[in-house]
Amino acid sequence: MTPADLASIYRRYIACLNARDWSNLGRFVHDEVSHNGKQIGLAGYRQMLENDYASIPDLHFNIELLVAEPPYVASRLQFNCSPKARFLELDVDGRKVSFAENVFYAFKNGKIFDVSSVIDKAAIEAQLSTLCGRA
Repeated sequence: MTPADLASIYRRYIACLNARDWSNLGRFVHDEVSHNGKQIGLAGYRQMLENDYASIPDLHFNIELLVAEPPYVASRLQFNCSPKARFLELDVDGRKVSFAENVFYAFKNGKIFDVSSVIDKAAIEAQLSTLCGRA
């Protein structure tokens, strides 16, 4: 698989997430996927994403940076959304926040097999501090 092929698969995966097309998630995610060191399988991965969308109704994945070097993809995802209540143990409560997620994916047989992700919680904390200071 070439870097361009892998980048194309990843972009289609992100489109699947943004469309909330859960029935096709298995086209992109391996049955035995792990997330941040914990094997959760495809069903657990789907549940995690469904929970994300339930708590953040306006969630939309925006690719800011994408590097593909088979079998790996590194991506910086940008979000501008309004979590309904607590998010990352922060009281966001429907306020609009912007933050990034840095994610590394390992692919196996053309599907995402391992995901390591870090969300920029400090960026959200800074925004909430500014928003609270205006109140």
